Amino acid sequence: MALQCGIIGIANVGKSTLFNCMSSTKVETTRFAFTSSSSNVGIVDVPDPRLYDLENFQKTDKIIPATVEIVDIPGLTKGANKGEGVGNRFLGDIRNTDALIHVVRCFDDEELPHIEGSVDPVRDIETINFELQLKDLESVEKKIERYQKLAKSGDKEIKQGLDVLVNFKEHLENFENARDIELPEKDRKFIDDLFLLTAKPVLYVCNIDDGSLTSGNPYVDQVKEFLKNDRTDVLMLAAKLESEIAELEDANDRKEFMDDAGLSEPGVNKLIRSAYSLLNLMSFFTVGPKEIRAWTIKKGMTAPQAAGVIHSDLERGFIRAEVMKYDDFVSLGSEQACREKGKLHIEGKNYVVQDGDILHIRFNV
Repeated sequence: MALQCGIIGIANVGKSTLFNCMSSTKVETTRFAFTSSSSNVGIVDVPDPRLYDLENFQKTDKIIPATVEIVDIPGLTKGANKGEGVGNRFLGDIRNTDALIHVVRCFDDEELPHIEGSVDPVRDIETINFELQLKDLESVEKKIERYQKLAKSGDKEIKQGLDVLVNFKEHLENFENARDIELPEKDRKFIDDLFLLTAKPVLYVCNIDDGSLTSGNPYVDQVKEFLKNDRTDVLMLAAKLESEIAELEDANDRKEFMDDAGLSEPGVNKLIRSAYSLLNLMSFFTVGPKEIRAWTIKKGMTAPQAAGVIHSDLERGFIRAEVMKYDDFVSLGSEQACREKGKLHIEGKNYVVQDGDILHIRFNV
């Protein structure tokens, strides 16, 4: 699935540090604002302990996790919608993503001055929202102009589209995000081609100091209060600590370090899984002696569509899918045991694949 999740925020909030923790593609991090002139793309493995549990019951040559594409977008600033700080280019990069991770600074550090002179996460969120809203407003207004000319013909569909666009215009002018508008499916065609920045699903990450890991801090409380009516998740991560964990190559050293910090796993693992879900993605598995693999599909895909992710021939010649649930497989211990207990199901073309399904595709081309 070629879907991207973009990391956004103002300068010096820890975006690139988190990106480096997630991706094998490393980028430079500095204490100076606006040092990046381009976005960076990394392919990130999605941590999934289930893959290694499956290996306990099926020895295999290799394990292949699902992946997700993460884009580190340099810090935006006031006036980005007008090109400030080469903002237009970065806003274009945001437009090409499918979901957003908005990193917010929730820590004090005298050695790392905030570009606004003080730490205020709510103000920073509003700054980014404002820039994205203005860019969206520009896109909507341009399309309204086109539709107003076409509406003179009396076309009812054009008039309906114009009503939808004017509704979005008023919404954006009131400093609201496009994703908060309830839009009937039949009207989406009028807005989908604009790829509105504020229509993208967003996950907020509060970058905190190490001491705030367990209970948060007043900055995090401010963010949660500000976002309490939004349909979004708020995660806490200590980017500096995460970078120290990522630098440890020895698994035992890493575990000891995390134990001392009170972590059962790196915080970026949860962030990656959250980004995967934010993109409306999930995984099904294939299990065999050559490989155990997690395959990425969109939620709601049918068995033939999932088969097509493996190979187009499997979708074209799909006959049926043999399906085992992950929990059944690991509790019973083998495919044969699942068959004997009636936990291996034969599913047809209308079966909607569920997260963690183990599939064996029967096909004929």
